[in-house]
Amino acid sequence: MFNNLNEFQQEWKNEAAITLSVLNALTDESLNQSIAADHFSLGELGWHLIVTMHGLLTNIGLQFESPGSEKDLPESAEAIAEAYERTSSGVLQAIQTQWTDETLQKSMPLFGQEIPIHALLRMLLQHQVHHRGQMSVLMRQADLTVPGIYGPNKEQSQMMRK
Repeated sequence: MFNNLNEFQQEWKNEAAITLSVLNALTDESLNQSIAADHFSLGELGWHLIVTMHGLLTNIGLQFESPGSEKDLPESAEAIAEAYERTSSGVLQAIQTQWTDETLQKSMPLFGQEIPIHALLRMLLQHQVHHRGQMSVLMRQADLTVPGIYGPNKEQSQMMRK
């Protein structure tokens, strides 16, 4: 639970930096990597994070620039990373100017129930972490180096053992 906006903003900045490091490690050639034909590709997962961030938060009243819709998937990894960075910064700026600490205690209807905004923000962070994990597997399948997420990656761990 976030008790104030500063707590959320600090955690958001940390998680967004990790997500951006993952997105920055993608290549244009890797964007179509998927586990199966009927699952999100790496590019689609990255874009889904961005579009969902905007969709959820605007549905609960926060206003900031839209990156586009699911169908507007960019063709380059760089464009996805740039859109993530812009959208994530937009979230922080909008929260600073549109919400107060009291906003976190308000509830909004979602999934057929009333959910406090602080819980929705936690869900949004967990959604990002969930898909980042999926992306790390697809990155390995695409022969990309996965950045260290909550600690050293495989390559960094191997270097530390030498």
